[in-house]
Amino acid sequence: MGLDMYAFAIPETPAAPVDFEAETGSELHYWRKHPNLHGWMEALYRAKGGRDDDFNCVNLQLTAEDLNRLEADIRSGNLPPTSGFFFGQSDGTEVADDLAFIEKARAEIADGMTVFYTSWW
Repeated sequence: MGLDMYAFAIPETPAAPVDFEAETGSELHYWRKHPNLHGWMEALYRAKGGRDDDFNCVNLQLTAEDLNRLEADIRSGNLPPTSGFFFGQSDGTEVADDLAFIEKARAEIADGMTVFYTSWW
């Protein structure tokens, strides 16, 4: 058990940026127990109107602007300290992997795809 985090790419644009259904999609990236990134994603989810109390098994669309903010926060070490029973700990070694995700996500968006984040814990 633990925090499993995913990014997917889909060809369609969801009706809303949060809490949408995605029937198909290709896995773009996977993280295991990176709670500070999860905390950043939860803050974005809430800012976009997400209301799921647990922020678990819900979808969050990521735009190019979101990726720009994420990259800036990763590079400056500003991911929020986040904890949870099954979350593990972020330790800073995730930076290169996070930046690789951003590069892949930007390429998908440039190709007309929609990128979204989801998690399961």
